Amino acid sequence: QVQLVESGGGLVQAGDSLRLSCAASGRFSSYTMGWFRQTPGKEREFVAAISASRGTISYANSVKGRFTISRDNAKNMVYLQMRSLAPEDTAVYYCAAVKGLTRATTRGEFDDWGQGTQVTVSS
Repeated sequence: QVQLVESGGGLVQAGDSLRLSCAASGRFSSYTMGWFRQTPGKEREFVAAISASRGTISYANSVKGRFTISRDNAKNMVYLQMRSLAPEDTAVYYCAAVKGLTRATTRGEFDDWGQGTQVTVSS
């Protein structure tokens, strides 16, 4: 189990870039890490995931080519670099973790979650 805290959210204009960070209170070098997002009218949806060794990376089709997930195990940090942001990307973004499960991409596969950080993209 790890405790996760997201940061980096904010208000940006369409076309801008933003980087979200996720800091863990414990070591997560053996965990697959993921990013999810949620809006009031939708369930929490998968955005991206990266395995412990960084050998397996997955993206939702809606963000592929625009978002990049990365991790720095030495610093217990995970990042989500978002580019070409659009209003449709507006949501609360959550960091999640699960030990092992290299190919995890669904909500039920992740055990630990952060509190979320708001990203708002204006037109």
